[in-house]
Amino acid sequence: MKTVDTFTQLGSVIASVMFVWAMFKQYCPYQLQNYFEKHSKRVFTFVYPFIQITFNEFTGDRFMRSEAYSAIENYLGSSSSMQAKRLKADVVKNGSQSLVLSMDDFEEVTDEFQGVKLRWASGKHISKTPSFSFYPATDERMYYTLTFHKRHRNLILGTYLSHVLKEGDAIKVKNRQRKLYTNSGSYWRHVVFEHPASFETIAMEADKKKEIMDDLITFSQAEEFYARIGRAWKRGYLLYGPPGTGKSTMIAAMANLLKYDIYDLELTSVKDNTELRKLLIETSSRSIIVIEDIDCSLDLTGQRKKKNEEQGRGDEKDPKLKLPKEETDSKQSQVTLSGLLNFIDGLWSACKGERLVVFTTNFLEKLDPALIRKGRMDKHIELSYCSFEAFKVLAKNYLLIESHHLYARIQELLGETKMTPAEVAEHLMPKTLPGDNKVCLEGLIAGLEKAKEDARLKAEEEAREKGSSPEEKAKEKGSSPEENAKDQGKENGFCENGNTEMNCKEKE
Repeated sequence: MKTVDTFTQLGSVIASVMFVWAMFKQYCPYQLQNYFEKHSKRVFTFVYPFIQITFNEFTGDRFMRSEAYSAIENYLGSSSSMQAKRLKADVVKNGSQSLVLSMDDFEEVTDEFQGVKLRWASGKHISKTPSFSFYPATDERMYYTLTFHKRHRNLILGTYLSHVLKEGDAIKVKNRQRKLYTNSGSYWRHVVFEHPASFETIAMEADKKKEIMDDLITFSQAEEFYARIGRAWKRGYLLYGPPGTGKSTMIAAMANLLKYDIYDLELTSVKDNTELRKLLIETSSRSIIVIEDIDCSLDLTGQRKKKNEEQGRGDEKDPKLKLPKEETDSKQSQVTLSGLLNFIDGLWSACKGERLVVFTTNFLEKLDPALIRKGRMDKHIELSYCSFEAFKVLAKNYLLIESHHLYARIQELLGETKMTPAEVAEHLMPKTLPGDNKVCLEGLIAGLEKAKEDARLKAEEEAREKGSSPEEKAKEKGSSPEENAKDQGKENGFCENGNTEMNCKEKE
């Protein structure tokens, strides 16, 4: 009976305390409640020997995901998979790991660092937004809480947290899904980047390929160097050459080599320079910002030349000359050459680190020199027509052969005509299963011979359009070049001594 009486008394005390607390919350002034809560927590800290640090998933006014939260989530992945009973799984498409595990909500795991034990717990704040719907929207904000004894404050706040952030970032790079972004107005949308291109499969001379790879790897490891010389950690690449020479494939190979994301920027959908800067801020580090066909993206090429020509012409009175310009101006984006230059290497370009900026063009001569000068586009890479060495790479990729008795004829034809790697690759594509290597190579030879003949006919046609030389005209008439020149002069109204025909008649 004594035990029952004890529990009865304890229950009565708890009920009384809860009743008093409820009355206090109901009728006590708000200011007095805050005062009581503040001082009660201070008293509690003298008794409670542990310190808690909370890492929220979202911080700041921009509602951006906290980098510290992401690093902690990655760091705790291995510990949670061994300790937690409730886990969350995510699929990652990479070669090292296909499934990434993390703690579920309101789970707890322990960690040990230099003999000190710590406790990590996950949680979330849920708040419902006002709505007239039967299914009101909820706002969930995740967080992690780190708990440790106060005597280890210096160790945890210094060495341990730095260790967690560094390891978490390394795991993120290893396990992350690389993404291909495109802009929709002032926002980025993405898909998983799964392009298989690599420098091993690119049709290019080995020396040039190695030069590009060394330059990229050196850049990716030069953070301290760029900080020491006072430059933003970025580098510009200009890829130029005829269509079909592999400019887009080169970008994919660069991203796969460095494990970077790609931001494919469509300038025509950007409203103005302010929107362009906003897109730049939203890009992440370890990324490649690509503007393909920069000469066609906007009317940015040769603007200064156009202005000078307009000033030289003066006021045009013909309304037909003004109409196309007015129609074009109303439809074009308001991004200017100055805004694009600031995007590449202005103050705003230093907001994020470790980025490549890549431009591609089919017509290098159309670009404004200020856009492609050294310091903006640091490295210019020409991707030209297929050489014999590039052909051997393609033949190895497509046909799995390194030599053939038809190679000599192909080498001779490649030296006499121009064919892009894309066209060569199409001829090497097997037309039947299983493919016949000899048939593919003979098809390539036939294609090269046809391209050679087409080039010869085109050259002859251009020569005829420009007009024959005096020697050819003399042969056609059966007379000497001097006599042919005299006849041509008479046709133009001149006599033999160089005077006009009217002067010759007066003398007679």
